Amino acid sequence: MILLAGLMIQAGCKKTQSPPPPPAPAAPAAAAAQTKPLVLKAVSSSVKMAPVQTNQLDFSTKKDPFKPHIAVKAATSAELSRQKRELRPLLPLHSFDVSQFRLIGTVTDSKGNKAMVVDPAGKGYVLKVGMTIGKNEGKITRIESSGVDVVEQFHDENNKIRKETIRIPLLRKP
Repeated sequence: MILLAGLMIQAGCKKTQSPPPPPAPAAPAAAAAQTKPLVLKAVSSSVKMAPVQTNQLDFSTKKDPFKPHIAVKAATSAELSRQKRELRPLLPLHSFDVSQFRLIGTVTDSKGNKAMVVDPAGKGYVLKVGMTIGKNEGKITRIESSGVDVVEQFHDENNKIRKETIRIPLLRKP
């Protein structure tokens, strides 16, 4: 059986046909004489080209997928300041009115004066110039040995910004 397979393989490998001869090269002069030069013809202006087909889909009745679902309206400055106050974490220093704080003492320093106040719950805080205190976020403008000056800004009935200076006096024991 192996012998028969070997004979079949050998019979298939014999070359019985010779390869075709390569084509004869044509004369270059004869080929150049046979080609015709291309000539472009002018198109008359009376012949009109067919209009190019554009996209015939109409999306005017479809909903815009990039348009937001909720209409956004511009907020006024008063609304922004109110939102800022509501979003800001409320510190215990900002949970009482300025008039409810008691001034315990002041420290005079070359870097700046400091004051210690106590809230109605009995918790003490150290204050510096520029900090805010109270529900209306009054700004501490001056610290003296006799007291602390706090400036509060608020809107009055006519929606005008008003400033009010509140003094927290140093309480002296009798």
